[in-house]
Amino acid sequence: VQLQASGGGSVQAGGSLSVSCVGFGVPFSRSHIGWFRQAPGKEREFVSALERGGRTHFADSVKGRFTIFKDNDKNTVFLQMNVLKPEDTAIYYCAARNGLRIGYHYPAAETYDYWGQGTQVTVSS
Repeated sequence: VQLQASGGGSVQAGGSLSVSCVGFGVPFSRSHIGWFRQAPGKEREFVSALERGGRTHFADSVKGRFTIFKDNDKNTVFLQMNVLKPEDTAIYYCAARNGLRIGYHYPAAETYDYWGQGTQVTVSS
């Protein structure tokens, strides 16, 4: 199983970026997918999640600015980030969990089974 995150980069405040996560060996159609981020000197924090059934969740800090969606044919989940702020600067990680297992708690990192390597997002003021 492997998750591969990509699409990060540098943008000025107010701009947009899209990061994606491709799954190998894990069917996203039957998985819960989460995005987390970690800024320098800070703990990893929850950003967004897409449940197997399509329900979405967002951290308060990104609500209204970020959207999450997936393409099952490409086994890929996208995180579209708009109106980016300098405080969004971080390494962004995707994670997946078997959607048939009970006990899913989307904002908790430990609820996920698999993790990608992360992609850097830098927002300059």
